Amino acid sequence: MQDGAKKRSSSSFHFFAGLSSGILSAVLLQPADLLKTRVQQNHANTLLSSIRAITSGPNPITGFWRGTLPSTLRTGCGSAIYFSGLNALRTEVARVQASGIVGGERKDGGHSSTLPKLSNTANLATGAAARTWAGFLMMPITVLKVRYESNLYAYTSLVSASKDIFRKEGFRGFFAGFGATAVRDAPYAGLYVLFYEQSKKRLSKLASTLEQKSHDPTSPVSAIPVPLPKATSVGINFLSGVVASCLGTTFTNPFDAIKTRIQLMPEKYGNMVHATKLMLREDGVRSLFDGLGIRIARKAVSSALAWTLYEELLHRAERGWEKRIEGEA
Repeated sequence: MQDGAKKRSSSSFHFFAGLSSGILSAVLLQPADLLKTRVQQNHANTLLSSIRAITSGPNPITGFWRGTLPSTLRTGCGSAIYFSGLNALRTEVARVQASGIVGGERKDGGHSSTLPKLSNTANLATGAAARTWAGFLMMPITVLKVRYESNLYAYTSLVSASKDIFRKEGFRGFFAGFGATAVRDAPYAGLYVLFYEQSKKRLSKLASTLEQKSHDPTSPVSAIPVPLPKATSVGINFLSGVVASCLGTTFTNPFDAIKTRIQLMPEKYGNMVHATKLMLREDGVRSLFDGLGIRIARKAVSSALAWTLYEELLHRAERGWEKRIEGEA
């Protein structure tokens, strides 16, 4: 791909693709996010009791989508910042390491992705750095989202919620739980990118082998992977997203549970260390895994959906840019 298309692909479009995928997953999966918050706010709350409480209310349908606006702002803008930042980091690391591809050029035809290919350590580091930066920028919206989703606050608008937080807690209130959020997001994002890329690599290799065998079962498998059908590539990306999110979510759920308590009740739980001790003393170790099942289900679908849509938009755009440049030439 020529420099003009490459530059265009690596900047604004990554932001747009991340924004689109984030908004879609946020709106579709808001009920799961809301239920996770309700379960985590108190160890006595269960998924069934939370569902009953919402369905018994005056507006059960809108009740499940309470907090959609701050959630969409957080996830949409956060995904845009994350994906564009991650692409910039990965492209730069790939250039420095000179290991793999840069931009949209494929290293081999048998891989399901057009993204740069990095080492495991680089995948961990770039994923963690990009996610931590995006999480910091979107922290005020995250606090508003969590309080909207709980039943501990009766906010009617983002403006009134912002005024209430600032009046009672000051500017620091908008960053309540950032320590636990960073400790959750950095390893999650790093592990996610690592597991995602490894899964795509292995599944792509398996799919390429099966594709060759389907054409000629008697011939030996070629060392050069064959190009994968479009549907196969999309399926591999989605399945890889599910696998990566399930593993990453399980490892980081304790920090998510701690973060939720701090953001909902900062006066009681204070900081991450105090919150951990208090939760263990009052509710036991199991409280650190409250909402794990809901979070795995939500993360599996949202992450897989977001990454699949992100890569699909990117792939289609880069194919269009290549054809346009060829036509102009």
